[in-house]
Amino acid sequence: MAVFSIGEKDFLLDGRPHRVISGAIHYFRVHPDQWADRIRKARLMGLNTIETYVAWNAHEPRRGEWDATGWNDLGRFLDAVAAEGMHAIVRPGPYICAEWHNGGFPVWLTSIRGIRLRTSDPVYMAEVTRYLERVYEIVAPRQIDRGGNVVLAQIENEYGAYGSDAAYLRELVELTRDAGITVPLTTVDQPVHDYLENGMTPGVHATGSFGSRAGERLETLRSHQPTGPLMCAEFWDGWFDWWGGSHHTTDPHTTARELDALLAAGASVNIYMFHGGTNYGLTNGANHKGRYLPIVTSYDYDAPLDEAGNPTEKYWAMRDVIAKYVDLPDEAPAEASAAPQFDVPLVGTGDWQWSAQGDGRVFAQPPSFEEISHDGALVIYEAELPADAFADGEPQVLEVGEVRDRAWVSVDGRRVGTLSRSHHQHALAIPRGGRVRILVEEQGRVNYDGHIGELKGLIGSPTIGGLPIPDWTARPVDLGAVARAAACAELKATADGSAGGRHAGPVALRGEFALEAQTDLFLDTRGWGKGFAYVNGFFLGRYWANGPQRTMYVPAPVTRVGENRIVVVELEDISTPAARFVAGPELGPTEE
Repeated sequence: MAVFSIGEKDFLLDGRPHRVISGAIHYFRVHPDQWADRIRKARLMGLNTIETYVAWNAHEPRRGEWDATGWNDLGRFLDAVAAEGMHAIVRPGPYICAEWHNGGFPVWLTSIRGIRLRTSDPVYMAEVTRYLERVYEIVAPRQIDRGGNVVLAQIENEYGAYGSDAAYLRELVELTRDAGITVPLTTVDQPVHDYLENGMTPGVHATGSFGSRAGERLETLRSHQPTGPLMCAEFWDGWFDWWGGSHHTTDPHTTARELDALLAAGASVNIYMFHGGTNYGLTNGANHKGRYLPIVTSYDYDAPLDEAGNPTEKYWAMRDVIAKYVDLPDEAPAEASAAPQFDVPLVGTGDWQWSAQGDGRVFAQPPSFEEISHDGALVIYEAELPADAFADGEPQVLEVGEVRDRAWVSVDGRRVGTLSRSHHQHALAIPRGGRVRILVEEQGRVNYDGHIGELKGLIGSPTIGGLPIPDWTARPVDLGAVARAAACAELKATADGSAGGRHAGPVALRGEFALEAQTDLFLDTRGWGKGFAYVNGFFLGRYWANGPQRTMYVPAPVTRVGENRIVVVELEDISTPAARFVAGPELGPTEE
């Protein structure tokens, strides 16, 4: 059994100074059949450790239904890291941020009335205790002092920027130790004096998160922690993207110089991200700092390994730096090869809105997604419009308190406009009619600060021409069921759903293609509006003409030798009724 500990100036492995050179890979963002490949490429870059968050909402999307299999098999992931001869760092939160849906918190948790997140609130801590005990059942036997490879475990995540509940941090430490975690514990905060003061807790080693000015950041960290190893536990080598923005990149040589400065100072490092992966399905988060900005499906992060696991220019630049401090393996990963290019005609299978399900209840005002226990992306709201609202026959203004997060408004079956939270829109002039239908999309739950856990849907009591609209129904949409029905052509066709090759949404489309071998693919979404894509039943995630992302990564393990099927669930309209697969990723224009 090996021993990993904290010394006067260094981490110690069996009593000898040891530098942690780590990279982040989130197992829940990478297909399990690709874990080993990504981990191996980390070792070939010179890393000796892999770090991962643990996403509570991936493991327990519904209260009491714990899942640690398949994509959620944390034990298998840690074992894959060990098989490559590498150490592991585990960061179970319970809050992780990570640009991940709801910051990692399950929606059922944040929906508990009166709960006070990230505090010593007994209601919150009771749920956290159950969660962490499950995680540590997996982690504890894999610690280095028990013959495993886990060397560090983190308490909370950048807590100093959020709160100052010292009792909360102490309870997390006690819970962690009581669950059998014996390796050193860490916290992480940006090296800002107030953040460090709020985020540090006795007996736990503090680390920093930053991407530049290493000397200054380490000095600040050292001023709060006079002894022990210096570590940047999140060395930001790139950034994330949001819909409507640009694709964020950093110069690889500038990033490499910053890494060199960090290592030259004797510090340990965890590169965030080494390999970002993908926000498959509906797992993307959102930011809200005055404006709601949902995050794109790709989590490429401009990392050393791109979204498809291929080495980038940044990989080689950082590898050259690491070679100054450690002996590199003789082997190096192969360069990327082009993916197959071909087009697949898409056939419309009809309007899927009819398949939305509801229990027939009528609500005085539109219920939130949470009120009807819906954890999907779409809900259809409907109500009769008061006849006296159109007494003069002129259009009237439909107004809602807030839409979270995007809505398509139809009157008597005819679409008349949209409302967007990102654009602060909550009112729309609509023509005279008898019935209003509002399709609302939850575009991603905020993963940072005070908007975590907020309700989704139509918020407040809608009015038309100033008059209240009573008696609403709400029908949740099961996207998986829609995709399965479209794959089997079970949706109702619409007489006017397409014209001149253009398909007006909402509509589902399907196409088939053949492959001679399983292979990575890049699906080009240009010519499409806004919606969701599936390949062989696997939920790739969201696409949107708003950009910047233009291609969706299809991992090889979800493809098949022989016949394959793609399904597109379109919310707006498709001008190009074809699925075009291209040679490589296109994540959008970068900032000048």
